[in-house]
Amino acid sequence: MASITKTTAQHIVDCLGGRENIDQMTHCATRLRFQLVDQSKVDQAALDADPKVLGVVPQGSTGMQVVMGGSVANYYQDILNLPEMAGFGDAEKKSGGKDYGGVRGKYSAVDYCFEVLSDTFRPILWALLGASLIITLLVLFDTFGIQDFRAEEQPPTFQFMHAMWRSVFYFLPIMVGATAARKLGANEWVGAAIPAALLTPEFLALGEQGDKVMVFGLPMIINGYAGQVFPPLIAAVGLFWVEKGLKKIIPESVQMVFVPFISLLVMIPATAFLLGPFGIGVGNGISTLLDTVNNFSPFILSILVPLLYPFLVPLGLHWPLNAIMIQNISTLGYDFIQGPMGTWNFACFGLVTGVMILSIKEKNKAMRQVSLGGMLAGLLGGISEPSLYGVLLRFKKTYFRLIPGCLVGGILAGMFKIKAYAFVFTSLLTIPAMDPIPGYAISIGAAFLTSMLLVLFFDYRSKEEKAEVLASLAAENGAAEAPVVEEAAPAPKPALVSGAVTTIGAPLAGRVVPLSEVPDPIFAGAKLGKGVAIEPTGDTVYAPADATVLTVQKSGHAVGLRLDNGVELLVHVGLDTVQMNAEGFEVHVERRQHVAKGDKLISFNTDLIRERGYNPITPVVVTNTAKFADVVATTGGTVAEQGDIITVSAQD
Repeated sequence: MASITKTTAQHIVDCLGGRENIDQMTHCATRLRFQLVDQSKVDQAALDADPKVLGVVPQGSTGMQVVMGGSVANYYQDILNLPEMAGFGDAEKKSGGKDYGGVRGKYSAVDYCFEVLSDTFRPILWALLGASLIITLLVLFDTFGIQDFRAEEQPPTFQFMHAMWRSVFYFLPIMVGATAARKLGANEWVGAAIPAALLTPEFLALGEQGDKVMVFGLPMIINGYAGQVFPPLIAAVGLFWVEKGLKKIIPESVQMVFVPFISLLVMIPATAFLLGPFGIGVGNGISTLLDTVNNFSPFILSILVPLLYPFLVPLGLHWPLNAIMIQNISTLGYDFIQGPMGTWNFACFGLVTGVMILSIKEKNKAMRQVSLGGMLAGLLGGISEPSLYGVLLRFKKTYFRLIPGCLVGGILAGMFKIKAYAFVFTSLLTIPAMDPIPGYAISIGAAFLTSMLLVLFFDYRSKEEKAEVLASLAAENGAAEAPVVEEAAPAPKPALVSGAVTTIGAPLAGRVVPLSEVPDPIFAGAKLGKGVAIEPTGDTVYAPADATVLTVQKSGHAVGLRLDNGVELLVHVGLDTVQMNAEGFEVHVERRQHVAKGDKLISFNTDLIRERGYNPITPVVVTNTAKFADVVATTGGTVAEQGDIITVSAQD
């Protein structure tokens, strides 16, 4: 094993461009995670061709995940032991390097900025989505002549309903301050308190927006910070450096008292005098630039936005535009990006609707479930990620069906000069938030139909992909139609001998879904083995049978088992939850420990996982699938701990 992993380790480093191209390296339960100097130097084809490499997933402009499966720790150690990597681990520790753990990393500045923006806004999406639907409800009342949405004086009932959505946007700086500080590695509650000070009645009583008042003997320009996103973002960066400096000079025993005290004493005035006005200037500058382009030619901007979004969203580069949309609403009273952006969304939803129709015709149950989920999440919630990761990024031809829909929708959106008067998620429910409503409905309808019809007429797969899927479905249907001979169930056996069949119970409670629905190409493609995924309703992972712990991550997000019957099982709690650095997880076992069925392995906080912006869906896969004649997953419905979810058949 050692010689194999050493050879593969050398091959991985060579394909990544050598030691000089590797800036940071870590690993989780199944993946080597690299941050690179130049991603273009990677020979991804050679990595994919290596039989020991289960998959390669680029991330951003500098990240690269190399999926190795359960033996990832061995490959990680052998990479560190290579002659050219001498001292790499020590240098990483001295530098305080960690996987997106703060500003200390040496990542591409632009790439890291987008990463911070992504992780700042993702946890707030729930509140933004809820508020956007309340706005839509009020706009519908306006559309039907019940109450003017923009009237300055509102009846008490509608005034209260406006407070329900305005709370999210008015106090958005506090939310952004908290999530940005947490992402950067500073205290999130101090990060929230800084912008909160600028929203208090005492601060607002100092003067009207634009007034100059003397504070501490210095002139301070009064600004309105409600709904702003750039000032709290910049303040969070300042807080990180202030806290870092204070922790170096203040004894650890009293840091809890004096670090937040001095941080607030420094950062609130710094934000009010300097960082806040600068942040408002940055947001207004970007908004003005885009507004200038829009004023010059709304038609050009309306075409560019939907054509860029299919490439921005997979990389997380769309978050700055979301911030500008909110900024536009705050400063201009309307936004000109959301309308054209909606046409990309509906082209995407049209594509997955076409995929769903084809899947129904082909009796492709797995793809039907994935596309149906993506379609409903999109049309009702305006969320494109399930469609993007479940369908678009998995098949070669999808973008050739998507882009024409974006183009047609963008052209029509440009002709109608669509504006949004509130920040909403572009779904069917939020159509009334756009103006003109008929023009927006026509543009998104055209985008939807164009991509859907292209899929129906020309498919969404290459010829090879389609042939492979149809052959697989034919084999499954043939097996399903074969006569079934009922036999007495075999007596339970302690190990899988030739021809034996055994079932594996669920290691945690929840709703069982096909592995193909996991929004991660490695798990969804069964690169790590066949199995199921569980959307957890419980908070504990239990041993599904007597087993030996092969590996357990210190972060607590994954555990690998070798059951006494020879089946090797990986339970991976959530996606990318390694980034949580063990927060919300508790490990109850250790490597090489033998556990009995029902023993507690890992405890986790599902709410905290969601709050941090991660998906808690838990893949449960048989990592040594190739050793067995068949591995069949049982999906649909909910399951309690130990309920049967996987059937494994030994080879004859």
